[in-house]
Amino acid sequence: MARPDLFTTEFEARRTRLQGVAYRMLGSLSEAEDAVQDTWLRASRADRSNVENLTAWLTTIVGRTSLNALRTRTRLREDPLEYVMPDPIVGMAADRASCSPAGSASGSASGSGPSRPAAGDPEGQAILSDHVGMALQVVLESLDPDERLAFVLHDLFAVPFNEIAPVIARTTEAARQLASRARRRVRSQAPAPDTGLAAQRKVVDAFFAAARNGDLETLIAILHPDAVFRASGLTAKPLVLRGGPKVAGNAGMFGPGSPPYRHVVVNGAAGVITARDGRVVSVTAFTVVGGRIVAVDVLADPLRLAALNLAAAG
Repeated sequence: MARPDLFTTEFEARRTRLQGVAYRMLGSLSEAEDAVQDTWLRASRADRSNVENLTAWLTTIVGRTSLNALRTRTRLREDPLEYVMPDPIVGMAADRASCSPAGSASGSASGSGPSRPAAGDPEGQAILSDHVGMALQVVLESLDPDERLAFVLHDLFAVPFNEIAPVIARTTEAARQLASRARRRVRSQAPAPDTGLAAQRKVVDAFFAAARNGDLETLIAILHPDAVFRASGLTAKPLVLRGGPKVAGNAGMFGPGSPPYRHVVVNGAAGVITARDGRVVSVTAFTVVGGRIVAVDVLADPLRLAALNLAAAG
């Protein structure tokens, strides 16, 4: 077997970072992989003799590639949706063996450079999901493409504004303003979840117990007054409910007769998988802040769930 050349080795060493940029930009793991492969093709064919910082150079290439894909998606979307559920990054609960990131692929992309990451890479999964809880990813989906790029590259990957500006064809100051505007929205709509999965899971268990007992009073106490419930696949269009009492009153999918659930990690925080007859029917991410649930995000789209290759709850 031929040994990889130096550039291939250096690219592979930066692959997880590039996937992280692309996922935060696109919210789709498969599209993120495509963006990384496209970055490989562009970079491998480019003149690299004057590249002083390979990491920064590759980061801006994958950022530009992702931005172009996002702009195309925005143009093609006829009706803007109130809510777009990103692909969840799902891992097994900490006390069980890790599973691969949802949607990961193994093997090589024939003729397109280095192989895609192998399944079962818990370290890569942790890096990919770091600082990108589902609530944050949902907010990123709502940003203007240029805002999203400026925020992701600067705030999450420490790329200077003078390097971001050429990617979006703006001045450095304009790039700074775009990131600032995005930052304000993130701070107001995506609070950082409590630390400690065990504590988060206690809240989730209490939520399920109250829902299955029909205990509306306890449900309201567990939910933050401004809690939001968002779901993709339960109805023809994405469903969004706002306010703790309203969310509690519509918690029927978690109530008596609902399928069993299994704890997992979704985007670095507490989540569950539910299954019926050996088939996964939903993945739910919970955002717990101050011991109360502030956001519940549900993916129940059968086609998207099938693409995630998740093992059914036991």
